[in-house]
Amino acid sequence: MSKEEILEQEWKAIVHDLSAKFSDGDPLPIDSIIYLIGVQELGKGSGDFTKDDKINLMHIAVCKLLEPYDYYKFSHKDDEGWPHYTILKQLPNLKPEQQNELMKKAIVNYFDTTS
Repeated sequence: MSKEEILEQEWKAIVHDLSAKFSDGDPLPIDSIIYLIGVQELGKGSGDFTKDDKINLMHIAVCKLLEPYDYYKFSHKDDEGWPHYTILKQLPNLKPEQQNELMKKAIVNYFDTTS
């Protein structure tokens, strides 16, 4: 099996598991999975988040997901417990399908290292 096939198989398993827990059976889109990772990283449970909070949660998740690739480094948690990251290097200009593949790989890696 190729690396791409293994990644796709692992990705589908993650989508299946998270969809069973957090949706009505429909597969969760990647944005929803990123949001869930942000909530997990904040560590305060699922509360009532404002629109800005939700955007910040997704940003936290992206930073956490791309940290192993040396794009971001954890800096600190603020007084309210929100994680902050420092940019180490700019993301390359990627086509949408390349961005999607990078995020899938990062999400698979996240669940491999947190489970």
